[in-house]
Amino acid sequence: MEKLLVVDDELHIRTTIEAVLRSAELQVLTAADPAEAERLMLEESPQIVLLDIRIGGASGLDLFAVLRRCNPRVLVIFITGHGSAETAIETMKLGAFDYLLKPLDLDRLQDSIEQARRTCRQMYAPATLGAPASNDVGSDRLIGSGTAMQSVCRMIGRVAPQDVNVLIVGESGTGKDLVARAIYQHSRRSQLPFVRMNCSAVSEMLLESELFGHEKGAFAGAEHRRIGRLEQCHQGTLYLEDVADLPRGTQAKLLRVLQDGEFQRLGGVESLRVDVRILASSNRNLESQLADGSFRQDLYYRLRDVTIQVPPLRERVEDIPELAHYLMFRFNQQLGTAVSSISPEALEKLQSHRWPGNIRELEGVLRDALVISTGASLLPEHFPLELRADGDEALATGAGSAAAAEDWPALGLFAEQALEDGAGDGYRRIIQRFDRLVILHAMNLAGGLQSRAADLLGLSRPTLRLKLRGIMAQHSSGESEDVVSEAGAADQH
Repeated sequence: MEKLLVVDDELHIRTTIEAVLRSAELQVLTAADPAEAERLMLEESPQIVLLDIRIGGASGLDLFAVLRRCNPRVLVIFITGHGSAETAIETMKLGAFDYLLKPLDLDRLQDSIEQARRTCRQMYAPATLGAPASNDVGSDRLIGSGTAMQSVCRMIGRVAPQDVNVLIVGESGTGKDLVARAIYQHSRRSQLPFVRMNCSAVSEMLLESELFGHEKGAFAGAEHRRIGRLEQCHQGTLYLEDVADLPRGTQAKLLRVLQDGEFQRLGGVESLRVDVRILASSNRNLESQLADGSFRQDLYYRLRDVTIQVPPLRERVEDIPELAHYLMFRFNQQLGTAVSSISPEALEKLQSHRWPGNIRELEGVLRDALVISTGASLLPEHFPLELRADGDEALATGAGSAAAAEDWPALGLFAEQALEDGAGDGYRRIIQRFDRLVILHAMNLAGGLQSRAADLLGLSRPTLRLKLRGIMAQHSSGESEDVVSEAGAADQH
């Protein structure tokens, strides 16, 4: 449970904020003066402070320095009824997480607090190197004594203390976020903010608003100034997840930050300075994006002072027993189960599977197995059919390999060619290719688990397996799309 300290000399402000924010997941403490605030800071160690910039005759800026000495990682959100530009600039230069004006917009307040809580969870959740102690389930760990993971751990140890930007690359589900947190927690900036931002699945304007912030009136609905992630982690570490999805326009603005340490809020004219270390990750081939022009070469080389390649699980099979036992131990604690071992046959199935969804898929398989197990040991029958059936472990891998060669723009080009070649079967061929692409996309969304992909598609699992076998056969032999659609009738009721 996070703790929030509200420091304001106005009783009605304290009571209102306490009533609005108190919940089972957030403990709210209040103080009316600097002395009480400092006492609570030392005794209760709140992770977030909501601080009035004027507390009676005292300065909130002075108290901010005191609170930071007590805990350098505390996230401070300033509130004030005197919103001059100079004051706002000064608070952000000092390292405030956000800046809110009175009268408080409660929705804006709750949004800022929720952002701070997410940041706290990233900052305080341990990302530890090595195997867990028998009584330690609170840490996320980079598990693996094999050559591949030991190489990653050595690289983390080398780059963490150096103030360089790091590009972390690897397939989805390999643990890139754990690598980023381990770098942060072993760095010189470990006592300063760590802010994570996902660059995918949002529009360019919303992305820039999140990253750089915006001024009031910058776009429709921008009713207040918003502090962006860059300002929130001033002097700390910013982790850009899925950096390959950054639009070209945003890439140019981020490049300015890396080159000059300057940026402008959306809709603003004033250049703001920021000191931040950037960690970035991608599950896509950035070199191919350089070739097609969708990713800037100058930004790419600025981001990758150092590159860390996180290996897929299929390349570190020797780590699977250690990973499985660690995950079982953790899930037993979370689920209240008491499964203490894995049978040799079950472990063999885990090690022979290709794991297209990597560790994320392994977590799902083991969590589900623990739920349905009734004994003290996990057996092969507790695993999904696609994992325990002979030969089926290759299906998801084959689908993943085929998916690498497929994308939606390619479907458009295929459709044009199919209609223009005059063969008279364009509609059939286009629908078959679309069917293939939808199946591969569902498998990716499901982390390689056929049972989940079948649920997403509304297909029976036998039908999905038949379609996947067709896709694999086509991918390996270059046959026409007919082999993919032969299963279609199985679900036409």
